[in-house]
Amino acid sequence: MKSPLLDLPGAVPADAPDQEVAAHYGEPSHEQRALEAGDAFVDRSNRGIVRVAGPDRLRWLHSLLSQRLDDLEPFRPTQALLLSPKGHVEHHLHLVDDGEAVWAHVEPGAAGALVEFLDKMRFMLRVEVADRTESHAVVTVPGGKPQEGALSLGDDLIIPRADLGRDRQGRPAGLWAYEALRIAAHVPRLGLDTDHRTIPHEMGWIDSAVHLHKGCYRGQETVARVHNLGRPPRRLVFLHLDGSVDRLPLHGAPVELDGRQVGFVGSSARHHELGPIALALVKRNVPVDADLLADGVAAAQEVIVSPDTGANATIDLRRTAARRG
Repeated sequence: MKSPLLDLPGAVPADAPDQEVAAHYGEPSHEQRALEAGDAFVDRSNRGIVRVAGPDRLRWLHSLLSQRLDDLEPFRPTQALLLSPKGHVEHHLHLVDDGEAVWAHVEPGAAGALVEFLDKMRFMLRVEVADRTESHAVVTVPGGKPQEGALSLGDDLIIPRADLGRDRQGRPAGLWAYEALRIAAHVPRLGLDTDHRTIPHEMGWIDSAVHLHKGCYRGQETVARVHNLGRPPRRLVFLHLDGSVDRLPLHGAPVELDGRQVGFVGSSARHHELGPIALALVKRNVPVDADLLADGVAAAQEVIVSPDTGANATIDLRRTAARRG
């Protein structure tokens, strides 16, 4: 559904998969600075919204997802993953329980598939699953400033979709601003910084979306095996790109070392202070001090996930405090 904020003066639609919201409103650099200062909000109403109600909801979701949810306190936001039987990440959920139901937001277009899977797993439990994307939307407000009628998940607020067009504190900032700050904070995004083979250890989601000491769930064997016995085959890195090049690397483009491909480019953006930056997924054994080429653009890497991750190693996430969503 096209956001009503795309009708604001200067609004330019973002590229897929975010074409239903604005990339910017005519002043991308100013929008980024305003967002970083806490003086703006971001329309992310293309995100999918799922609601799970019923007295068995937390116990049931606990058995399906990677996070411990059976004792989740009301209004305490968390993250969770739905994994494939082989441990590959299928959905990344940002969720909160309001005392009556769990609300989660997921990637654009993903709510339908998630609801379909959850419906198949209900059996005789007292749960009700619904896709609420048409009736509710996500806006991101730095600092999670409370708003009437909104459900807070940290910086993200779930609001009635009918409230999208109402006046808010601060100016609207486009998705370019949000993505630049997200990348700078070393926060990966499912579908942009991952592929169909991605496992949680590769992205650093072990610290935020996985509980290592809970009961069985789909894909747990892979998580446990990597954590206790092995290493993930790849690792997420942050790239400082050559600022003299007038283009950003394309999503999915190869990352090369000495003429051979060692990974692929995920998200990229122009940061108002850091310049052109990107996230990439590279082979674990790529030297951490090696200079790389990202779609032909020279890139210096910064470690996000340590190559020593796994096998009972301490997860070393060099993530900034700017944003951990």
